[in-house]
Amino acid sequence: MSYQLALQQLTDSALPTGAFAHSLGFETYVDAGVVADEAGFGAWLSAFISQSLTYSDGLAIRFLYEGADVGELDGLLSASLLPRQVREASCKMGLRLLEIGAEVFPSAELALYRDLVTTGRAAGHQPLAFAVVARSLGVPPQEALAAYLFATVTSLTQNAVRAIPLGQNAGQRVLRKAHDDVAAAIDTIAHLTPDDFGAVSPGLEISQMRHERQRARMFMS
Repeated sequence: MSYQLALQQLTDSALPTGAFAHSLGFETYVDAGVVADEAGFGAWLSAFISQSLTYSDGLAIRFLYEGADVGELDGLLSASLLPRQVREASCKMGLRLLEIGAEVFPSAELALYRDLVTTGRAAGHQPLAFAVVARSLGVPPQEALAAYLFATVTSLTQNAVRAIPLGQNAGQRVLRKAHDDVAAAIDTIAHLTPDDFGAVSPGLEISQMRHERQRARMFMS
């Protein structure tokens, strides 16, 4: 399959999108002492996958593959990502992915989305940038979704290894346990409707909002 190596490059943790600088809210739980070990982070990650990644990023990817307008989806993401830091993180990583994609995996679809962003008609969210590139490479929707979700999980786990801290082996155990959560998320996403978009746990959103007012932080979100 011609897209496999490209997909590996697109989801590699070394891809310079800035994911290493974002906790997407788990640092708030670390600061409060709620997440302090492997089990605590695993529980947080499971909740994050089943909520934020399922009803926001993952559903946006599915809708794009089904032919929804990228500009409309971009607006929905901006509206549904209530915490400012998380919304900005999505755009910062998305913009970097659009820049990298334009150089390495150029396509008419990507050029269209980049034009919307550069002219101020779209914000440039990460899941949409990924989905546009993946679809243009011929990656099947289920594979694209699995790759995006697990790449996000991997980045967050690597950041947790540094922040909590966790041992490297503990991080790998967390990732192995996350396989089932990612598979369940993919199944859930397949059955959601547009009315489900953005239905995220208030607890996660509140923790993400509190992050910017923490006394000390390692991460930008």
